[in-house]
Amino acid sequence: MRRPLVLFDLDNTLVDRRGALADWAAEFTTRHGLEDGEQAYVLGMVAERAYPSTFDSIRTRYRLPLSTVELWGAYCADIADMVSCPAEVLDGLDELRAAGWRVGVATNGSVDIQRAKLRATGISERVDGVFVSEEADARKPQPRHFALAAARCGTVLGAGGWMVGDNPVNDIGGGRSAGLRTIWIGSDGSWPADDPGPDHMVSHARAAIDFLLLHAADRARTTA
Repeated sequence: MRRPLVLFDLDNTLVDRRGALADWAAEFTTRHGLEDGEQAYVLGMVAERAYPSTFDSIRTRYRLPLSTVELWGAYCADIADMVSCPAEVLDGLDELRAAGWRVGVATNGSVDIQRAKLRATGISERVDGVFVSEEADARKPQPRHFALAAARCGTVLGAGGWMVGDNPVNDIGGGRSAGLRTIWIGSDGSWPADDPGPDHMVSHARAAIDFLLLHAADRARTTA
């Protein structure tokens, strides 16, 4: 039997990026002696897209003495220390692979920061492959992003599979356009009214894993 594929988004799916960024922004403004009102600006800059160029803009705005390279390196280290993946999710990734799934991470962002988070949380040890958009200039929701992520897991999109993520456009719309079934991580359960819904909705990643394990078990029983 062909091993089924599941791709997970990283930020706000497997790890809590929002919470980590808020903590980091508060620490950053204190460390550099910035006014309290600047915290929202700094947070907004990195929340939109965090790349070295982002820190070039921050450095220029505040006339910081550190170089862009130093600021970026400190950010990558700080965020990697601040994010975590719940133990039950890490266990679930192991359970999926033990049940015969190909498990991958498909994430937008910079290679430096995304790989640092994957190593620090232990996720990288529990998946078959990872694709970060910067590696080949292929961002979700582009179908090519999902094709490259599938390839990292040793398979192709034509074999089918699932995409799990929190972003309605990048993860769910993108996954659907790539031919994948989709699971939306939506803590408030409110799907945009004008968009086609995902195949399944859950409130957190562990619930998505449990659904996939049950789905695979049901499928195995019906085909036995």
